[in-house]
Amino acid sequence: MEFSHLDERGDIAMVDVSAKPGTMRTAAASGAISMRQETIRLLREDSLPKGNVLTAAKLAGIQAAKKTAHLIPLCHQLNLSWVDISFTIHDDRIAIAAVVKTREATGVEMEALTAVSIAALTIYDMCKAVDKSMEISAVRLDLKTGGKTQHATEYRPRTSILVLSDSISEGKGQDRSGMLLREGFEAAGCPVEDLRIVPDSGEMIASVVDEWVAGGVELIVTSGGTGLGPRDVTVEVLQPKFSRKLPGIEQALFNWGQGKTKTAMLSRLAAGTIGNSLLVCLPGSPGAAADALEVLVPAVFHAFSMLKGEGHA
Repeated sequence: MEFSHLDERGDIAMVDVSAKPGTMRTAAASGAISMRQETIRLLREDSLPKGNVLTAAKLAGIQAAKKTAHLIPLCHQLNLSWVDISFTIHDDRIAIAAVVKTREATGVEMEALTAVSIAALTIYDMCKAVDKSMEISAVRLDLKTGGKTQHATEYRPRTSILVLSDSISEGKGQDRSGMLLREGFEAAGCPVEDLRIVPDSGEMIASVVDEWVAGGVELIVTSGGTGLGPRDVTVEVLQPKFSRKLPGIEQALFNWGQGKTKTAMLSRLAAGTIGNSLLVCLPGSPGAAADALEVLVPAVFHAFSMLKGEGHA
């Protein structure tokens, strides 16, 4: 879970996750509480003075997971889908495991860790009348899935970015979208080999893309020329070159963009493969570039193992 950072004034601030999609996220945590063997015997026999220890600890841990945002400053308040806590009784300790799930824009690591910690503290409270030697230890995160970590892959494709704009190519405007894409893909570990700016010319667009495909560029991202203007020809030029279309990428980009900006419905997105190259055509705005990085990185990197016949990751 991302829960805080320093803002530009040096003050602590909550991390803004409003630009992140809600996805299925899971976290698992574990810990242990050690105690005397006599205490374990009393617990097994349900003979401790405060009653059923593990039932109370399980309820406390579940409640704690749901209240994490109230316990830890700046944690996001999440709608949890499922919380479960289990216990394994050993001769000298009780092992605690918690699993938490949600479908939100940030993870539930802190909820899982809080659940384990409070369950352990509840066991301590329930048993302290008969055992002063107890010790809580080894509270740790064991598993985190969902979000970007769900799509983790080590492979990073050779990447080039093509900006289509009459005004920018003539020096009358400044390229922001291409630089955003370059910085985003480089930050993700992709070797960005070229960032080229050309006018909205079908002939020039086709020429550059053909050059890159022939040169073995694996991921080609274009920015601009997807609107309704008379010079917006990117889709018309490149779509006929596709050996296979990738409507899932198009839909993901469209849905994410329209969820934030209604006029996104007027843009024409395109994605497909040309030989062993994957090409994605994006609108030319900086917002569209930022949205595309959120949607594509790192999930799209799985495509390259599939193109090589290695199957799904």
